[in-house]
Amino acid sequence: MSKVIQERLPYQFRKPELLETALTHRSRGTTSGKAGDKVPSNNEKLEFLGDAVLDLAVSDLLMQQFPRFQEGDLSKLRASLVNARILAEKARALGLGEELRLGKGEEKSGGREKESILAAAYEALIGAIYLDRGFVAVRRVLARQFAADLKARAGVASDDWKTRLQEITQRTFKTTPTYTLVRETGPDHAKHFVSQISVGDRTLGRGEGKSKKSAEQAAASEALQALQTETAALQPKRAAGGEAAPRTKKGASGTGGER
Repeated sequence: MSKVIQERLPYQFRKPELLETALTHRSRGTTSGKAGDKVPSNNEKLEFLGDAVLDLAVSDLLMQQFPRFQEGDLSKLRASLVNARILAEKARALGLGEELRLGKGEEKSGGREKESILAAAYEALIGAIYLDRGFVAVRRVLARQFAADLKARAGVASDDWKTRLQEITQRTFKTTPTYTLVRETGPDHAKHFVSQISVGDRTLGRGEGKSKKSAEQAAASEALQALQTETAALQPKRAAGGEAAPRTKKGASGTGGER
């Protein structure tokens, strides 16, 4: 089964059939077109397992990366990392969409690019790795997968990302952020919210959570990360002697400051 995925992780399955199951969507059914030619079980149970393992492993990584953070801060960070959009991005980077085993209907409706299917496949992949070699192997894989995300968030050590973001946008853009509730799903006892944050006509981030407040905090965290990346890109490179390289001067109408 897919050598490409195993190379990109990188991880070599001892039991390749686990990877095959992780890539089999429920729409594929239990048999193929030929009578008696069975395909693996679908990935729903691996998704269920992977969801729990992913939460545990990312929580462990966050506690190691941010030892001074309290439970609330760690929960916000985890919500900004473990959500459908981020997991779907990880799945695309690994090429899971191209390798998915889908039913004809799901194939025709563009299932290989659906965020929910990709995120579920990524969780199933994590569940498969856990069954294949255990938690230590999963944690090692996820440490690589989320290394850049953790590094980016290391510079945003604030108890309240909304407050920090508001301070930055007021100073930089002379305006405050606007939060929009994009989606609200689930029963009353298990609501799921998705919020989007904009500054002026720019959309800076999107976050998910079990409450509007946590979703907005996650969105603010992502927006801060985006602004931090922009700021880093605008910084002058250091010369060998440690002095900053000279800036290229802007004209009178230029905007040399932060965007």
